Order: sequence, then C-alpha cells, then structure tokens
Amino acid sequence: MSQRATLFHRYAIVAAGLIVFFPGQAAPASTVVVGACKTGLTSFSTIQAAVNAAPAGSTIDVCPGTYPEQVTINAKSLTLIGVLSGTNDAAVLVPPSGGLAVNASDFTGKPVAAQVFVENATGVIISHLTVDGSGNALTGCGTNIIGIYYQNSSGKIVDDVARNQILDTSDQGCAVGLGIDVESDSGAPAVTVSNSSVHHYQKNGITAGGPGTGGGPVVTITGNTVTGIGATAAIAQNGIQIGFGSTGKVTSNYVTDDIYTGGTFGASGILIYASAGVTASNNSVESTQFGIATASDPTYGPADNSTIDSNHIGGTQTFDAIDLCSNGNTADSNSIFGSNAQSGIHVDDECPGPGATPSGTNNTVKNNTINEPCAGILLGSGTPNTTSPNTFFNVTFTTFAGNSCAAAASQPTRLAGSAESHQSLRPSPFSR
Repeated sequence: MSQRATLFHRYAIVAAGLIVFFPGQAAPASTVVVGACKTGLTSFSTIQAAVNAAPAGSTIDVCPGTYPEQVTINAKSLTLIGVLSGTNDAAVLVPPSGGLAVNASDFTGKPVAAQVFVENATGVIISHLTVDGSGNALTGCGTNIIGIYYQNSSGKIVDDVARNQILDTSDQGCAVGLGIDVESDSGAPAVTVSNSSVHHYQKNGITAGGPGTGGGPVVTITGNTVTGIGATAAIAQNGIQIGFGSTGKVTSNYVTDDIYTGGTFGASGILIYASAGVTASNNSVESTQFGIATASDPTYGPADNSTIDSNHIGGTQTFDAIDLCSNGNTADSNSIFGSNAQSGIHVDDECPGPGATPSGTNNTVKNNTINEPCAGILLGSGTPNTTSPNTFFNVTFTTFAGNSCAAAASQPTRLAGSAESHQSLRPSPFSR
C-alpha cells in the first residue's frame, strides 16, 4: 500500500469514530440526573432545567428529595423517573414557595395550574414520582389544579402518586381538582395510567376526556388505587372518569370513598360519560354512591356498548352498584354486595343520548351475583333487555319496575338528604 493510501486509510478510521453535529442537528438521547445521587452523568438542580436541556428521547433520573417547582414538557419525548438512592425512593414534587401558578389552559380556555404538564408530545413516561398539591395557595373556582396533565400527548404514567390536588375547605365545592388528567381534542393519543396511587383529590382521581364532538384519548387505566375524601356535602367526586369521546379500558383498579351527601347529584367510583365502547373489568369498587355508571348525554353523545364484567362492587350508598343509563351495554359476572343501594344493577331510562332513542334498551345483564340491595335488578321502561340468568341473595325484590326501589325508604341507614327517585343525569361528571 502506498504512503498516500495508508494516510487515507488512517483518516477514514479516525473519521469513522467521530460524531459531528451541524447547526440544527439534534443531539443524541442521553441519561441525565437531577440531584447528586449519581456520578458520571450531567447533573441539574431542578427537574425543569433537566427537561429543557435533555435531547428528545432522553431519560431524566430524579434523585430522592423535595422539588418545589412546576414542570412542563413541550413537544419532546422524555422519560422522567424517580430513582432509588440508598434506602430512599421518594422524589416529591411540591408547589413552589407562594403556591402554584397558571401554566396551561384546557381546550375550552379555562386556566390550569398543573404540577406536571405534558403538551403535544409523543411517548412521555412519568414514573416513580410523587406529585403533592399541598400548599397550592389557589382560591376560588377559576383555576383548575391538576397533578399530572397530559394534553394531546401519548405515553405512560406508571408507579406514581398524585395527592392533595384539593383547595381549602371553603372552596371545595368548586368542580376543579384532578389527580391525573388525560385530555385530547386532536387525534386519539394512547396513554396508560398504571399502578399509581391517587388520593385526596377534589373532583376526580383519574380523568380522561375529549371535546365531546368526536375524538379523545385512548386510555388504559389499570392497577391503580384511587381513594376519595369520603362522605362530603361539598362536592360529588368520581374516582375514575372516561368521558366526552375518550375511549379505552379500566381494569383491575381499587376505587373507594366517593360519596356525596348534598342530595343533588351522586358520586361515582367509575363513571363512563358520553363515551362509547368502554370496558370496565376486574375492578374493586367500595363505598361509593354509584359503583360503575354509564351515562349518555343529549349534547355530547352516547355512552353505549360498554362492557362491565367481573367487577366486585360493595358498600354502595343511595343509588346503584351498576347504573346502565345508556344502550347496548353488557353487565356480566359481577359480584355485588350492599344493603344501602337502591339496586344491584339499574337498567336506566333517564339518560337520552342524541336522537330519539331512550336509554335503557338492548342491554344484557347476566351471570351476576347480587346480595342485599333493595332491588337486584331495577328496570326502567326501556325495551328490549336481557336480564337473566343472575343469582340473588337477600334482596327485597329480584327485579323491580321503575327507577327507584320503594322498599329503600324503610332502610334506616340511608344517607340523610338522599332522594328516593332518580333524576336524569344524576352522575356528576367533570366537564371542561
């Protein structure tokens, strides 16, 4: 080989080992750290500084500690994960000194103070973080406080905690305060919310919503524990809500303590509102007014063709363990217990969707085990429906015509202020 050829060969080898970036070219994905728990990585003192600097596709390791900040991820794919350091596995995001500030708006233009805001991004993962709204300093009903907020974005929310997205006592009647919220009015981004703890929220624990005019996120909500504030006259809470055109599956969650004593609306463990084709299966729902409810809306659309199967629903207060206030649903192989419920399953004719067809038609209710409510199955006026076979224990009526059970009035432990007759759209959804 000639000297010239040899030099060319050496230069080629050296050039092959170089990575040259030209102006405007993206840097490669990397792993960076927030805090000082890892060595050998680029370190930042705040989560937001790491988010701003990290290239798309990067992982941000968040050391244990308390971070008084609000975080926005805009149009960038990132993984944000709390990491173990020694025996400490708690990376906690809290409001900055002075409280939360408005940093977003929903697609109706309402101001939002989000602790973690993900907008217009693909594949964002938030994991092993505690998002605590204590000390948010918000007042009045004008601003919605949200723990983790995905807007027109896809990704995963996994192994997290969202807690204390709630206002002071004097403002707890405001329909704001969401632990986790997934919202889309553009396309159908897929988001998974799994294995997280959501508690001490104001209106809803986990919410997925579209605009009600078509579209919305596709969500998988699975393995979460969602706990309301218990019996309250301030606000009708919902543990999990899929509504206004969003779709997906709600599986293997534990939902409890959503009870409204104000007498105007009902609180729900799992609410499917103006969203069709949703599945709710293998959930445990305890101590709520509606265990699992579907409700069509004449403006925003039907909640038809839901599948509600293999759930355990107990301790229902005032209303129904399962309320089918829509059409074409299947309630199959559910186990229902509760002495204070009007019914185990209500085939409800009070929620008309768009068009002339009433709710409470073409539903299938079979293979359920129902113990102790006033009516095993409460039948509205809709037809046809299939309501057998089912197994009943200790019910006053196996089936009962109408939208309330007359014998319920004789049950002395019913909540004070509750009405004997249902009202249309009695579930209370979070709406934007």
